[in-house]
Amino acid sequence: MLDDGDVSRVLVITAHPDDVDFGAAGTVAGWVAQGITVTYCIITDGDAGGADPNVPRGAIAGIRQGEQRAAGAVLGVTDIRFLGYRDGELTVSHDLRRDLSRVIRQVRPERVLMQSPDRNWKRIYASHPDHLAAGEAAIFAIYPDARNPFAHTALLQDEGLADWAVPEVWVMGSPTPNHYVDVTDRFDIKLAALLAHTSQTGHMEDLAGRITGWLTMQGIEAGLAEGRMAESFMVVDTA
Repeated sequence: MLDDGDVSRVLVITAHPDDVDFGAAGTVAGWVAQGITVTYCIITDGDAGGADPNVPRGAIAGIRQGEQRAAGAVLGVTDIRFLGYRDGELTVSHDLRRDLSRVIRQVRPERVLMQSPDRNWKRIYASHPDHLAAGEAAIFAIYPDARNPFAHTALLQDEGLADWAVPEVWVMGSPTPNHYVDVTDRFDIKLAALLAHTSQTGHMEDLAGRITGWLTMQGIEAGLAEGRMAESFMVVDTA
């Protein structure tokens, strides 16, 4: 596994606004604090989300984009890119693979944080169909697309984007995690990022308690001291 000191750029690829904050906000905050530049690539605008029936559906995409930018600002992430795919309809298309390959070649990250393409039966909420599709498309873009100069040739010929091989992938929501990050001291900043997603979390009762319970369970799985909290990942060498 790469040492954080050898990582200067991380690209986060998720299906929806708020996905990264539920899965990895504490970890992202730690990376930013170390001086690592983090970029978010959000595939959809979350336009099928929201809980208030009085909010016009046409306004949801803009609201959720704004919430993700606010949540990113809490953690120190300012480079947030939206691809504009329809929420709830995501499929692993060649267009999506190309668009993700474009972002990978633009950012040229040493580490990509992505969602799991494998269904997690213990945590079914991590396995929304869009999450699974986002994970599958992301790993296809990482290998083989973005590193292959002969894939999506217009990226090089028309946009000047040379191939890039991502050395390491972190998968959140994986049913088979192999790495845990202690985020106990960053719980408050994670919660603040989640609360920025008002349309998604404003109606939730005891959000802090839910997140505490979830992270504490993962801290136990990680073998941390009693009361410590962790975020979990499957880390894969993709060099």
